[in-house]
Amino acid sequence: MEIIQVLDKKFALSVPEEVLQEAVKRIGERINRDLAGKNPLFICVLNGAFMFGADLMKIINFPCEVSFVKLSSYDGLYSTEKIKEVIGLSESVVDRNVVVIEDIVDTGNTMEKILLSLGAKGAKNIKTVTLLLKPDALQKDIKIDYVAMEVPNDFLVGYGLDYNGYGRNLKGLYSVVNE
Repeated sequence: MEIIQVLDKKFALSVPEEVLQEAVKRIGERINRDLAGKNPLFICVLNGAFMFGADLMKIINFPCEVSFVKLSSYDGLYSTEKIKEVIGLSESVVDRNVVVIEDIVDTGNTMEKILLSLGAKGAKNIKTVTLLLKPDALQKDIKIDYVAMEVPNDFLVGYGLDYNGYGRNLKGLYSVVNE
């Protein structure tokens, strides 16, 4: 078992890069089938979804736009339950098909806030895609249209996910090791 150190915590490899890439490819191909000809605006939620979003967009094979928002809800290993908008959306979503790209949906608080905001701004149709879903942590009644992988309620780093800003550059996903 591969163990790495990120800041003051140890993490064990839980999902290798090859498995992640296959999951991204599978989701991308489904989106290609479902949304071709709909000219969607993909909104990637920073910072965590940047790697997933970039890899996903390499698979999308129809005309579309891509934009970014930056939200923050974590402090260390724990969600603060407060979602802070750091960088907002600059494009209009009125009467648009929108696809929200998230790295991970755990409690669902962030995704719920995004969906309510996009609906209030006049989006015609909103689809959601996440790399990871933690069903055991989900507290909100939200629909995730495309889930690449379901994972246990462990704290993860790698492939865009971080621990206090570190570990995003890891190619696989690593779970915190409780010592």
